[in-house]
Amino acid sequence: MSRLIKKPVVIEGGATVTERDGVLIFTGPKGEQRVTLAPGVGIKIEGQNLWIEKAGEVTNKAILGTLWALSRNAIEGVTKGFSKILEIEGVGYRAVLEGKDLILHLGYALPVRVKIDDAITVVVEKNTIKISGIDKNLVGLAAAKIRSLKKPEPYKGKGIRYRGEVVRRKVGKKAGTASS
Repeated sequence: MSRLIKKPVVIEGGATVTERDGVLIFTGPKGEQRVTLAPGVGIKIEGQNLWIEKAGEVTNKAILGTLWALSRNAIEGVTKGFSKILEIEGVGYRAVLEGKDLILHLGYALPVRVKIDDAITVVVEKNTIKISGIDKNLVGLAAAKIRSLKKPEPYKGKGIRYRGEVVRRKVGKKAGTASS
C-alpha cells in the first residue's frame, strides 16, 4: 500500500474541495479541476486536510498513491498553476503565435503549425515559449509535443529544449591528417 496516504493533502491558497458522485472537484482562484475517484477509494476532509483512504476492498493498492498525487497536483494547479519554458536555439529558428496556433520555423521547407488547447496558454518572447495552465498533464504534454518537433542535436546544439536542460555535445569529425 502507498505510504503517501499516511499523510494528508493540504488544501491551501483559497482552494476548496467537494465530492460529487465519485468525482473530486477542486476550485481555486485559477479555475476548476476534476479528479475521478477509483472504486474502493474514499476521501475524508478535515479542516484544511484531505485524506485519501480505503473505502472497501481495493484490488489495486497503488491507485491510492496515484489519487493522492493527482489531488495534490490539482490543488497546486488551481492555486498557483503550472508552467514550462522552452528555448529555441539555432540560426533562423523562431516561433510566432497566430491566434490559437503556434507557428514554428525550424529549418524545414515549410513552417510547422501546432494547435494549442484551450485549457493552456502560450506566450512567445524572442527565442522562448512559455506554456502555462492549471492541468499539469496538459502543460507537460504540450511542451513535450512542441519539443519533439526539433529535439536538440548533439553537434551544434540546435533545436528546442527545456529551460535548464543540458545537452551533451559531441565532437564532430576532425580534418584527418594523411597517414603514410
